[in-house]
Amino acid sequence: MSCIPGKRIIAFYRMRAAVLSWQRITQYQGAVMVRNAKTLLLATALGMILGAGAQAAGNKQKLKSAVSTQESAEKAAAASQKKIDSIADQTDRMLTEYKLTMRQYDALKGYDDQVARIVKSQNEELATIDAQLLEIDTTNQGVIPLMERMVDTLEKFVALDVPFLPEERAKRIAGLKALLDRADVTVSEKYRRIMEAYQVEMEYGRTIEAYTDDLSVNGKKRSVDFLRIGRMTLMYQTLDKKETAVWDNKKRAWQILPEEYRKPAMLGLRIARKQAPPDLIKLPVPAPETAQ
Repeated sequence: MSCIPGKRIIAFYRMRAAVLSWQRITQYQGAVMVRNAKTLLLATALGMILGAGAQAAGNKQKLKSAVSTQESAEKAAAASQKKIDSIADQTDRMLTEYKLTMRQYDALKGYDDQVARIVKSQNEELATIDAQLLEIDTTNQGVIPLMERMVDTLEKFVALDVPFLPEERAKRIAGLKALLDRADVTVSEKYRRIMEAYQVEMEYGRTIEAYTDDLSVNGKKRSVDFLRIGRMTLMYQTLDKKETAVWDNKKRAWQILPEEYRKPAMLGLRIARKQAPPDLIKLPVPAPETAQ
């Protein structure tokens, strides 16, 4: 009977040891499970942290890419704006040059039109001159003999006229005769000089004149004062006022006047020299000739 309790005790301790072992095993398993759970949680948290970091890194990279894209777009826009400004400046310059060119064109066109009209007029004038040149030989054939007759007529007229300024008038006619034979003077110039001489002779008939010149009478030469009133009257008076005479164109000789004409002749000389105002004077005037 004493053996039974000992076996029981041994069995008790074995059971206790088994229970303790199971507890220990259970505790160990629990600790392992807890440790595994912690590890899992830690791994999960670490995964989340790493995932969040990776996501943040991706977002940062995307942000950098977006910023870079924006900067590139702004740079491209600035470059485009610069090109646009340059093109706008070039366009303004070209527009200004175009307007200036158009104004120059209008001015040149107006000038060209005026020159064209002038050239047309000159061409018409040249055509007229050419036509006149074709007729110049025929004209000269008629004009040259006419001018010679005009000079001869003028010479005869002076010879038959009242003999005032004889040397001056004779010299003028001699110059015209020499002019007609000159080859270096145009026909128009010769004609102009002849007409000028005729004009001078015509002026003598409308003017009065006083001058001092030498006079030869009966072989005696002396200085006298001449008074010419148109072509009606030619008188002279000696410098001592003692002799007064008038030209008789019919007799072609000088006629001595009575004393009553001495003072009128003196007054006429003063009036002609503008030394006295115009006035009425008593002078001998030839009667007009009547046609027979």
